[in-house]
Amino acid sequence: MSTNPFATPVILEGSTVRLEPLSPGHVPELDSAVKDGELWNLWYTRIPTPEGMAAEVQSRLEQQAAGTMAPWAIRRLDTGALCGMTTYMNIKAEHRRVEIGSTWLAASAQRTLINAETKYLLLSRAFESLDCIAVEFRTHWHNHASRAAIARLGAKQDGVLRSNELWLDGSRRDVVVFSILDSEWSSVRLGLKYRLTRG
Repeated sequence: MSTNPFATPVILEGSTVRLEPLSPGHVPELDSAVKDGELWNLWYTRIPTPEGMAAEVQSRLEQQAAGTMAPWAIRRLDTGALCGMTTYMNIKAEHRRVEIGSTWLAASAQRTLINAETKYLLLSRAFESLDCIAVEFRTHWHNHASRAAIARLGAKQDGVLRSNELWLDGSRRDVVVFSILDSEWSSVRLGLKYRLTRG
């Protein structure tokens, strides 16, 4: 197991959500969560099927052990149910950078405060505990909902990496890259806290 603090998830809790270090014991609840909206059918995302959930959790835990990922399960506090997963990924501890990604939320948790508070908790840890100088976000060019959600956080678009990846069906994936810098965190934090306070 990695001792890299960037790849060591800890419990992070707010008023609407608790991020729990991912474990194999989360698999049955995550199976149920991903069925809410049949998220694996979205062609522009890579979200595990219920049958593939155990393998996905194992993959994320292996990456954690290698020091390249910190994975969490997302639990909504109003119902107590798991509603998705998120990670720090592409960890570059020597450069004090992480990417927040490989995130998915059950359909019923989307367009709620859950995503905003999840990102607030992760960003707070990145900038205030891990002393990151930048946090990155990446998404598919065609995932307009994700692009809009990232922009609402206060992240700035850095650019588009064209034909950056071959997609599941062999098509080419254009990747939109966003980031928040440590010098921007104070204003981004105020904006997120305002959104969370207003509900």
